[in-house]
Amino acid sequence: MKEVDLHNLLDKLIRLPKETEWLEFKHNFHSFEEVGEVLSALSNSACLHNQSCGFLVFGVEDATHKVVGTDFIPSKKKKGNEDVENWIAQRLNPRVDFKIFEFTHEDLPVTIFQVDAATMQPVDFIHEAYIRVGSITRKLREFSEKERKIWKKFGQPVFEKNIAKENLSEQDIINLLDTQSYFELIQFPYPTNRTGVIERFISEGLIQSNDEGWMITNLGALLFAKKLSDFPDIARKTMRVVVYEGKNKVKTKKDILGVKGYAVGFEGLIKYIDDQLPVSEVITQALRQTVKVYPEIAIREIVANALIHQDFSVTGTAPIVEIFDDRIEVSNPGNPLINPLRFIDEYQSRNETLASLMRRLRICEEKGSGVDKVIFYAEVYQLPAPDFRVSEKHTTVILFSPQSLNEMHKKDRIRACYQHCVLKYVSNEKMTNQTLRERFKIEEQNAAIASRIIKETQDADLIKFEDPENRSPKLNRYIPVWA
Repeated sequence: MKEVDLHNLLDKLIRLPKETEWLEFKHNFHSFEEVGEVLSALSNSACLHNQSCGFLVFGVEDATHKVVGTDFIPSKKKKGNEDVENWIAQRLNPRVDFKIFEFTHEDLPVTIFQVDAATMQPVDFIHEAYIRVGSITRKLREFSEKERKIWKKFGQPVFEKNIAKENLSEQDIINLLDTQSYFELIQFPYPTNRTGVIERFISEGLIQSNDEGWMITNLGALLFAKKLSDFPDIARKTMRVVVYEGKNKVKTKKDILGVKGYAVGFEGLIKYIDDQLPVSEVITQALRQTVKVYPEIAIREIVANALIHQDFSVTGTAPIVEIFDDRIEVSNPGNPLINPLRFIDEYQSRNETLASLMRRLRICEEKGSGVDKVIFYAEVYQLPAPDFRVSEKHTTVILFSPQSLNEMHKKDRIRACYQHCVLKYVSNEKMTNQTLRERFKIEEQNAAIASRIIKETQDADLIKFEDPENRSPKLNRYIPVWA
């Protein structure tokens, strides 16, 4: 934007009679976190009020709209070792575009943040979405009607907030939902009366009320139904587990459907899956021990992700776990919102209300850390790299049983190298020939094998040299190609 345009923009903003829900004036900077929260709020409010963008202006007095100047010059500040713009951008989800303009107006320094309106889902900052209420920044989840209106703007109904069953009594709520399990999972004492239970379930968005009585939301039914079959529109989203004989789907050994809601039935589901998986026996110090082929923590995360990231608008299908002799496949309806190559370092969910509550119930990991653990434990267990596949209507994660390096196909070695490189990168480390040898258990004298795998992964345009000028095989460090 040219300087004359910046002055015209500032004049236009300060001529407004007062702050709006898509505009905030500040004199000086307080914290980077506050800036991020305000940008989230302005983006969401701009969407709500049909504005293309929102503005955060430093150097203007709130009450008078007088230009007073600011000492906040983002280009001269850092958060740790990061530039301000990059630090904030990394913590906004989705990655909404914003621009920073620094200029002087009548010899007074002014900084303007211009942030695009939310377009696909409410924008959050460090896992929390914000909204402007008058001139105050508040948490969006505290204003359900505003949140509902924002989602309506996107033409996407919020599945979790829709009603699964209505015209109910308080006793019906207790009969249909496993309220006891909720308090056990959240680690709160069970209330001494029914009113305490009802109030807690209202606060979580699990139930609502109107003049006709009580209603159970899809969120409440999905997570805490004693029997999902009691909710016809939700029953079709039951997790299915199929066990096959051999390496294909020709012969089915077992085929079961879940009965309970995701939260109350999760531990039983994981135990059932674990009981169907192969084990191996090893002898240590003359003792025979049974060892699981697949890490349970990886299974938990993959199954939880399938429940959280499914597209509820896709009909006629539900999350499914398929167990073969040589692999386990976990699929959910819908295509991912981000590139599968970025599953390790990025996060975006269609169903953030569902995801947030499942995290608080400790059913799954914090945002973005679950896939890291899947990759990490696949390496610890010396498994081939997990595969993330996208078909027309499904996203599938595949865990493979152990294979030696020689048994792996070239594409499997490349995928493992790439995932190892990303895992190192998100851990603030760098992949080297040595770290890759450790991942594949390659002896030092066979370092050339690791070098060949690295070269193949570079040729696949998945990794690159951290320092392109360094050409010493022993000293080379590698980073993902997008870094």
